[in-house]
Amino acid sequence: MSSRAMYYAIKVTGGREVDVALLIESRSKALGQEVYSIAILPDLKGYLVVEATGPEAIYNVTKELKYLKKGAPRKLSFSDIELFIKPKPAIELIKEGDLVEVIAGPFKGMRAVIVSIDRAKNDVELNILESEFPLTIKVPGDYVRVVRSGEG
Repeated sequence: MSSRAMYYAIKVTGGREVDVALLIESRSKALGQEVYSIAILPDLKGYLVVEATGPEAIYNVTKELKYLKKGAPRKLSFSDIELFIKPKPAIELIKEGDLVEVIAGPFKGMRAVIVSIDRAKNDVELNILESEFPLTIKVPGDYVRVVRSGEG
């Protein structure tokens, strides 16, 4: 990777991100353009993030490409991209009523239902389903894995 490489967002037809990324890859190799990477971010539908030496490299590999939306590539900083690629804490994905499996601690392997969540302390309160009597415990949020969402 060159120290001159910059990141750009290009707008594409939603659902066609993979097709456009593959076309850009093959064109950049064929034309010898300095395109270093192409990222498809799941939380950023309709956009590709392309790492290249400059907008001219992107223009060369994307001109007359199908599924490409009009508009200039938008320059991004790494901190803009970092928001999308940084893993979210496990507790952010948990909701009350979710069926979970305890993956650590003395109750490892047991299934439970989330009763309450304390995001500030990273704790969840669970009702263990596999005990003979009602058992409510509090464990760290990363001790559980969602098996089924409580919504459906």
